[in-house]
Amino acid sequence: MSLTQPGNPFRLFHGGTLAHAQLAYETYGQLNADKSNAILLFHALSASQHAAGLNTVVDGVGARWTEECHVGWWDGFIGPGKAFDTRRFFVICANWLGGCYGSSGPSSVNPETGKAYGATFPRLALADQVDAQAKLLDALGIDKLHAVVGASLGGILTLSFAMRYPERVKLVLPMATGPQVTPLQRLHNFEQIFAIETDPDFKGGDYDPAAPPNRGLAVARMIGHKTYISLTAMQERARNEITTSSDDLSWYKLTSTLESYMLHQAQKFTQRFDANTYLRITDAWQRLDLAAEAGCATLEEAFAKCRNHKFLVFSIDSDVCFYPEEQAALMEHLKRAGADATRITVHTDKGHDAFLLEPNLFQPYFRALLLETI
Repeated sequence: MSLTQPGNPFRLFHGGTLAHAQLAYETYGQLNADKSNAILLFHALSASQHAAGLNTVVDGVGARWTEECHVGWWDGFIGPGKAFDTRRFFVICANWLGGCYGSSGPSSVNPETGKAYGATFPRLALADQVDAQAKLLDALGIDKLHAVVGASLGGILTLSFAMRYPERVKLVLPMATGPQVTPLQRLHNFEQIFAIETDPDFKGGDYDPAAPPNRGLAVARMIGHKTYISLTAMQERARNEITTSSDDLSWYKLTSTLESYMLHQAQKFTQRFDANTYLRITDAWQRLDLAAEAGCATLEEAFAKCRNHKFLVFSIDSDVCFYPEEQAALMEHLKRAGADATRITVHTDKGHDAFLLEPNLFQPYFRALLLETI
């Protein structure tokens, strides 16, 4: 879907514009007659618009749409009889602006130059993602959502949507997320940015698509990946990995299946993701200021806009990406604002990615709330 018209660019929170902007999206289920059954799903940092079912080809994405992308990333949650029951609800998921799976991003061709945007693609804020998807809702004729849902960085977008468009949502379902950037997240994010920027192949963001900065992107993924999956789960998976050598290492030889597992995950990631997209999204995370992006001076003022919403906040007890303390802080903000909020802690050894791996732990709560409020 086009976010722009001739002479009417998409205006960005930090002051830039995009004269040509596309948003790739998928939908599941049917929109009812009064358009009251829509659920907007925000994906996390490196996922896509493909949330459910099987999709082996996405136009314009090419080899980046690897086999790992074919099955929807939330397939266990979306469909007949599942948490987001497509017999009752109409689920929408869009690739983030700046993404690399069909939405306009650094790897997209700029129609004005005939070349990829590369380093010229503008800086984004998380508010821009919310505004872009609000435009998508406009195009679909949806005035108010039954629910907005997201996990991890996508969970922050649910909070931003509730603040920026309070009249357009009833239920807000953030999972494994928080209201601000923690010092540890800031450091992890900076390490990833540094890894990509210092890869000799990065070339200031104007790299050759045939020779992208894969080493830097692989290191970035390894830094991030160890916060997504608990060490227990990682060691369990690594038992089945065969230790192999790496062409990127000259003196050191891999000594464990854990190293081999991490390297394998990083190498897979470089095949399906774009380094400039990774930087744009991570930069938006680093610059997060939910209050300012909601036009407010403080978080208390911003959350006060959410008094008429019902929140279901999920924590994962083994999460080391968004620690449970962050959801506790979120709940304090919501309570002080007078919002109707419930927090549920899921107990698992899978870590942050439990929201992807164990739908059975979350589904009963989603199903009950969605049906109770329909």
